[in-house]
Amino acid sequence: MKILIKNAKIVNENQITESDLSIENQLISKIEKNIAPDGFDQVIDAKGKFLIPGVIDDQVHFREPGLTHKANIESESKAAVAGGVTSFIDQPNTVPNTVTQALLQQKNDIAAEASYANYGFSFGGTNDNLEEILKTNPKNVPAIKLFLGSSTGNMLVDNPDTLEEIFSKVTMPICVHCEDETTIKNNTETYKQQYGEDIPVKFHHLIRSEEACYISSSKAVELAQKTGARLHIYHLSTAKETALFRNDIPLKDKKITAEVCVHHLHFTNEDYDTKGTLIKWNPAVKTQADKDGLWQALLDDRIDIIATDHAPHTWAEKQNPYTQCPSGAPLVQHSLNVMLEYHLQGKISLEKVVEKMCHNPAILFSIEKRGFIREGYKADLVLIDLDNGYTVSKENILSKCGWSPLEGTVFHNKITHTFVNGHLVYNNGQSPEQKYGERLTFDR
Repeated sequence: MKILIKNAKIVNENQITESDLSIENQLISKIEKNIAPDGFDQVIDAKGKFLIPGVIDDQVHFREPGLTHKANIESESKAAVAGGVTSFIDQPNTVPNTVTQALLQQKNDIAAEASYANYGFSFGGTNDNLEEILKTNPKNVPAIKLFLGSSTGNMLVDNPDTLEEIFSKVTMPICVHCEDETTIKNNTETYKQQYGEDIPVKFHHLIRSEEACYISSSKAVELAQKTGARLHIYHLSTAKETALFRNDIPLKDKKITAEVCVHHLHFTNEDYDTKGTLIKWNPAVKTQADKDGLWQALLDDRIDIIATDHAPHTWAEKQNPYTQCPSGAPLVQHSLNVMLEYHLQGKISLEKVVEKMCHNPAILFSIEKRGFIREGYKADLVLIDLDNGYTVSKENILSKCGWSPLEGTVFHNKITHTFVNGHLVYNNGQSPEQKYGERLTFDR
């Protein structure tokens, strides 16, 4: 299938240029003006639209295997490509936890049949699986994931000797969830004494507090500095933590990096009054001052990546009292929309959105031939229209859980086309049944 995209405003590597682009054999074959349309199977006129590399979401929970009543790889990857996300990195706290090479292979086998988007599965660390961790192939696994705060099942890594050994022996990126378990437990007990099981959700950010986050993330940074580990801290949620990171060297030279999630850039604790448990995440959505600090660090490059931590639960599960209500929400379909909206409001440039959502994940994880619009690269591409919009509603949500904390949000931008490996997988609201996702590979 030979496809020609005409008259696009191409956003790539910190510039915007109007050009044509041709796709052949899954790859971007040519980028230049005035490519003749002869010999192409499909010609798309992108006049007035922006063409960006496909978004790479480095942190999702697609729930398969084991929790498929909430979501599965097929449903969530379909939501992803509708939102311009062409590659995802899924986390290991599924059921069972992805803590053996056999279970890792099982996930890849499922995705090979089911995924609309390109996929990578991080391998989970525990207090007692170092031998399995060290068998992980850095060429086809994105990262080792450690929970340094509370987690599902046996995934809390809290043995200091084990941690130091993992940090010392693993050469690929170590991605961590940082919240201090003892602080959270003590805070929870304090509020339980007053409210019982039904603690008002507005206290979530005081239970999973700034202190809980900073204690854990600062320890992780200290250990990485001591061991030379390649550390990536997921979902920063506090302004205080941003001081742990640097912006005086290029990303490719950084050994310690950070990510922020869309919800921490979008919501604050004030929103608990209207959104309730729908915006209960771990780490918690915190104050306006934290949101402002995260934005500042994102724009000055102390924070390297924007992701989602897409984590669906059923509507019924989210109606439970505070202590029984799971944390997490679906976001992968709308993360690019949210950031484009902030661009339209003048908060962030289009080039910076592309840098943080497309280029930087590819650089940080050494993803082969993706994340940029370059000849010879895989044709993972997204066309966006900044002159049209839509309203998020139950009717257009594709995640299996069927709800979103963004329901009712009016976007003034729209994803019109998504290409995965040169195939048009989303076209103005339509998704084909055929799946073209491939396993991500890493240049290590």
